[in-house]
Amino acid sequence: MKKNKKSILVFGGSNFQLSLIKECLNKNLYTVVIDPNPKAIARLYADAFEVVDGQDFEGTCKVVEKHKTDAIVTAATDKPLVMMAQVAKKYKFNFFSEETAKLCTDKFLMKKKFAELGFPFAKGNVIKTANDEINFPIVIKPTDNSGSRGVVLCKNKNDLENIFKESIQYTQKPYLLAEEFIDGKEYSVESLHFNGKSKIVQITEKIVTPLPYFVELGHIQPALLEKDVHKKLETLIEDVSKAFGFENCGAHNEVKIKDGKITLIEISPRLGGDFISSTLVKASTGINMEKALLQIALDEEPNFSNKKLSVAGIFFFCFEPGIISKINDVKQILNIPEVIDYSFDLKVGDKIPKIVSSIDRYGYFVLKTDNRENLLNLKENIFNQIKINIDKI
Repeated sequence: MKKNKKSILVFGGSNFQLSLIKECLNKNLYTVVIDPNPKAIARLYADAFEVVDGQDFEGTCKVVEKHKTDAIVTAATDKPLVMMAQVAKKYKFNFFSEETAKLCTDKFLMKKKFAELGFPFAKGNVIKTANDEINFPIVIKPTDNSGSRGVVLCKNKNDLENIFKESIQYTQKPYLLAEEFIDGKEYSVESLHFNGKSKIVQITEKIVTPLPYFVELGHIQPALLEKDVHKKLETLIEDVSKAFGFENCGAHNEVKIKDGKITLIEISPRLGGDFISSTLVKASTGINMEKALLQIALDEEPNFSNKKLSVAGIFFFCFEPGIISKINDVKQILNIPEVIDYSFDLKVGDKIPKIVSSIDRYGYFVLKTDNRENLLNLKENIFNQIKINIDKI
């Protein structure tokens, strides 16, 4: 029963939205969750759970009216953003425009907008077949997916056919994006946007798999950047956010930096996944981005007064592919005081997959320390503590 509570509708009920859902409950909101998966984990937590397809506008509107919804939110997913913008327009919820949503969920449209506005970005064009004329090396990726799904570096024409077949599986479109390969280190900028203002909350430094894939295997906050580069990055993100119409939202914006040169890769008006916004930002700054997002959605002023600076990192397990024949108790790492979160999904007899997208990952741990050197030393010590025997397939 809703009673006198405000009602909020959360789009998505997976593990990546679970922290946001719990924050809604902590805020004493009547929490409704929609997800196309009838077994989504959120069904165990939400006040109300409805199975609704991600593109079902009418079905979503029925849920909004049934539960007398006051606001809508999501995190760590791009898929519902266009429909959320349409729903927000119909019911006058705090959200960004449908145009903003469309620009940020189609990587080719995003690049056209970057070019129009004169921002530095990784250039690219759509290709419909492996026979299209392109220059190498090139990054092949879907225009409409996330989580590094189908993102592969192609170095020559001979490899393009197989890479095209691999990548096309991850898109609903009849084409792919061929994107200029930008050398450099990867970073993301976590921000909030409300009342015409932008708040840069944290900058994240990324660890990724070896090429040809780009799967994120770790995130460290705060990123280690020169002061002038840090300032240039903040200014660029504020300008891009304004130009793309980021308003009433969190944002996760990805760039590459080399020798002080910043290149935009992708931007998105939603909180970052991989526990970046939900866990890392809170650990490294004391700022609860999910709580702030709820305040923005409910037309309240977000509170940033709990700022406490630390160093935090999330690190994903990455073992050689094969079958696990022996492994020690990974859970023992919880005895380390600096470990604030942990998950490991495999056991003896399980197959370790090759990690080619984020959905292939099978565990992680989160560290919070007082300095970067301690963080990196602890990370190495933990990986060294894990003893695993793998039978190759």
